[in-house]
Amino acid sequence: MNKRERTTKVSTATCPPSSGPREVASSPPEVSPEARLGRLGRAQVADPSPEAQASSTPTRSKAQKTGAEERSAMERLVGLDLGGKISYCEIKEGQVIERATVAGLAGLARLLGPNTPFAKVTFEACRDAWAVHDQLLAWGHKPLMLDTTRVRQLGIGQHKRKNDRIDAETLARALEAGRLPLAHVLSPHRRQLRLQLSVRRALVEARAQCATTIRGLARAQGKRLPPCAPETLPLKLAEAQLDDTTRLLTDPLVKVLQELTPQITLVEAKLEQLCADEPVVRRLCTVPGVALIVAAAFVSVIDEAKRFRDAHQVEAYLGLVPSENTSGKRKLGSITKQGNSYLRALLIQSAHCIFRLRGDDPLKRWAEALEQRRGKMIAVVAVARRLVGILWALWRDGTSYTLTKLGNASAHGLSAHADQLKAEAAQMRADGSPTGNRRAPGAAKQATLSREVPMT
Repeated sequence: MNKRERTTKVSTATCPPSSGPREVASSPPEVSPEARLGRLGRAQVADPSPEAQASSTPTRSKAQKTGAEERSAMERLVGLDLGGKISYCEIKEGQVIERATVAGLAGLARLLGPNTPFAKVTFEACRDAWAVHDQLLAWGHKPLMLDTTRVRQLGIGQHKRKNDRIDAETLARALEAGRLPLAHVLSPHRRQLRLQLSVRRALVEARAQCATTIRGLARAQGKRLPPCAPETLPLKLAEAQLDDTTRLLTDPLVKVLQELTPQITLVEAKLEQLCADEPVVRRLCTVPGVALIVAAAFVSVIDEAKRFRDAHQVEAYLGLVPSENTSGKRKLGSITKQGNSYLRALLIQSAHCIFRLRGDDPLKRWAEALEQRRGKMIAVVAVARRLVGILWALWRDGTSYTLTKLGNASAHGLSAHADQLKAEAAQMRADGSPTGNRRAPGAAKQATLSREVPMT
């Protein structure tokens, strides 16, 4: 047997059979790791290619790029359903190998503690998810937070069967299949900002509810209180001429109202301290109608401006774009109202403030022109949507709001719209009968209307 035949025999014995063509190595020591990996095939790859961390994922959910075949042999796949109790489900090769129900993070230490094998752990985004995410990272595992708006695509609640055990198993199987719609994980500082905003929101809503109840009780007794802000209502009550019955009814609520206002002041002071470390908040506050609370809420929800490609993505993320139900003919409806409802409500309030601005502002002029064409409510939503684009652009570019810059942008838009109207008018004049002597139907009426209503 010559040297070439011995080499062929050795290479054939050491390589698994393959359906495709196989190259014969000249000598075994010279076979590169890449060539050997290609000969083995994708199904036997041991370690996965790098995946994007949840903190860097964009706003639009992305499925995992790696599949079930590209996974380490020692890696565990775990699904968690968070709640009052945490439901645990571990999957291996399509089979459930362990289930458990534990109470909180302390119960998870036995299953996913620091001395346990490495695991990929998936769970839905919720209030508990931030603490679970940080704890799993500290234990040396890889947490994967899911976008809750897309979990139904994974089979959550399918066939009207939904409980903690089924949900945990569904999440684990989605992890094994590599089709997880990942959610963005807020940075720690933005989490603190959002938590303080939640505290302030609860206190402000409680104060407003107390003030509304006090006024209702006074009206039930035939008394009417003068209009005022909730924080000044106790002073108005002291000056009002109320009978003893009405005062006995309202006194408990007045005491609560008096306690809430100082607490709100303390929380707002903490918010100012947190925003002092956020230069972007000060720049966003230069926009008309936007103060500290709106700017802080915008920053705490968006977190990273560069994770959005353009302003329209941010508007859709906050639910301020029209819904669509298109099958053949395009049909647009009301806004989607997806995303953070609190920030959307704050932006609507800021839009109302735009209409009450004093002085000449391009944004106000645009809002008033839109109000004349479409009505007040549609104009308010449109202004809120435009505010989102302005805030995001200022954050992206690191600039502040200036009337000149916005005025130039508005003038460019109006100029483009005027050019479009001129082109449509020229096309309308060109259209007519085959002889070219008559205008198209309705053209004369349109021309008359254009003369009667001068363009501004």
